[in-house]
Order: sequence, then structure tokens, then C-alpha cells
Amino acid sequence: MARDRISDAEILTQIPAARARDAQDRKQGRRATSARYDRRAERVVLELTNGFLFAFPVRAIPELRSATPTQRAAVAVNRGGSALRWEALDVDLSVAGLLLSAVGADERRRDVARMLGQATSPTKAATSRANGAKGGRPKKTTTIAASAKAAHVRTPTKRVASGLRRPHTSK
Repeated sequence: MARDRISDAEILTQIPAARARDAQDRKQGRRATSARYDRRAERVVLELTNGFLFAFPVRAIPELRSATPTQRAAVAVNRGGSALRWEALDVDLSVAGLLLSAVGADERRRDVARMLGQATSPTKAATSRANGAKGGRPKKTTTIAASAKAAHVRTPTKRVASGLRRPHTSK
């Protein structure tokens, strides 16, 4: 599918937002200021813009597994700090992608859900205003399965000498 070309004017209007996103990424440490290969630990170590160090094992990247230590040591950070580059190996790695790969799948899903929840649209704003006028978010409706589950109440039990349980009766 071919994309429509955008005009120079449209590009110029997008620059401030792109700069703001870059500044936010730098502040949150999603950019690298330097990278080096630690031969002894067989890890690539990044220093992030927020001062944190982040390291990953080269065995985690298939393209780096078969590379020589000299080739691995030739890592460079791109000009914006958003990616690592190994020129001789023709390998590029995103800093944000490396950071995301370090956390579990559940954490990534929560982060994506949080970002999507921050999205705004005219429809979402209108619905929010309408719900606010009614007194807030509508109450959740109870389904048959939920009410059946709530109806099942366990009675307290008391352990007897035989190891069997019988219903607890109060005297």
C-alpha cells in the first residue's frame, strides 16, 4: 500500500511534537549516551541518559553470538542515542527495544495498556463528559455467572479429631 507524501509544511508542524517526545525519552532514560563491550562478562553495557547502566548478554542477540570479540567491541551509539550500531556486522538494535526485552511480557502488556489508556479522541472526550453529567462512570452490570458465584458462600468448618471436617455450629 503506497503512502501519501506529506508536504514540507506538514513536516514542519510535526517537528515540535517529535522534539517533545525525544526530550521525554531522554528524561526517562530511553536513550543511550555510550555503549561498550565487556569481554570478560560477554555483555554490552549502555549508559542511559538518566544515569542508569543497562547491560545485556551478547548471547541474547543471534547476530552477535557468532561475532568475534573485536567485532562486538565495535559498537557505536547513533547520533540521537536511540539505537546501537555494529557497522561491520550490519546490526542495529533499538535502545527502547532492548529495555523492553529486559522486562517480562506482563510488564510490557501493562505498559502498552497504560499508553493506550492515555490516548484521547473526540468520541472518548464526549463519552467522558456525558458520564460526568450523569454522576460518573456507569456501574458495572452483574452477569448471571457473577451473581451465581456470589450466591455460593462457603460455610465455616471445624476440624475434628478424625481429620474430617464438619460444619461449625455455634452454641
